[in-house]
Amino acid sequence: MIEKEKKIKLSIVVPCYNEEQNIPLILNRFREVIERDDIEVILVDNGSTDDSARVLAELLPGYSFARSTKVEVNQGYGYGILQGLGECKGEYIGWTHADMQTDPADILKALAIIDEEKGLVFVKGNRKGRPLFDVFFTAGMSLFETCYLGKKLYDINAQPNIFPKIFFDSWENPPYDFSLDLYALYMARKRNLKVVRFPVLFPERIYGESKWNTGLKAKWKFIKRTVAFSVNLKKNGNL
Repeated sequence: MIEKEKKIKLSIVVPCYNEEQNIPLILNRFREVIERDDIEVILVDNGSTDDSARVLAELLPGYSFARSTKVEVNQGYGYGILQGLGECKGEYIGWTHADMQTDPADILKALAIIDEEKGLVFVKGNRKGRPLFDVFFTAGMSLFETCYLGKKLYDINAQPNIFPKIFFDSWENPPYDFSLDLYALYMARKRNLKVVRFPVLFPERIYGESKWNTGLKAKWKFIKRTVAFSVNLKKNGNL
């Protein structure tokens, strides 16, 4: 007799780029909070140059809810997430970060919102507890994106992002860089999905350092890249 494949309600992608120290922490935290068997976690080794591959190979057999996929050469934050999303089996899919600044428990809060809602819903965090400068920076970017693109867009890079798989299947030419968060939220607004935001804490990193938020120069590069992508997004509709 062929065993029926287990139905997955939620698949969550965790992109890992040089996160060898955080991988054990996030796997243990997921194990602490996952209390149902219809959730899968896909860790993407996004072209890491540290020992992430070895750590994943050693630890994953001990976590029945988790599996991994590997990107041989890093092509960007968004590219790694997209490779993971393409392997998701869940009715709802999405992503969060591996740096332990986003608590895996937030995934369960988002899933509880999905279980309560009817119809298509896009669930996204709304960060609390951030440095004042970062709050002002985010507010400025949010105001620009909302006015320029004509959709309510704020705290665009907050995690997690969770949405129906059928919504993901409709995406056309999503970006390979950090603009993926903007693309997903903008497309949710454009396609009239119900967007539900909920508060999430955003503490300091325990290990490693941010791959982009490394100072004023990095923020300026982020602004230029985001504005350029926004111009293309508005010009081409859905890219």
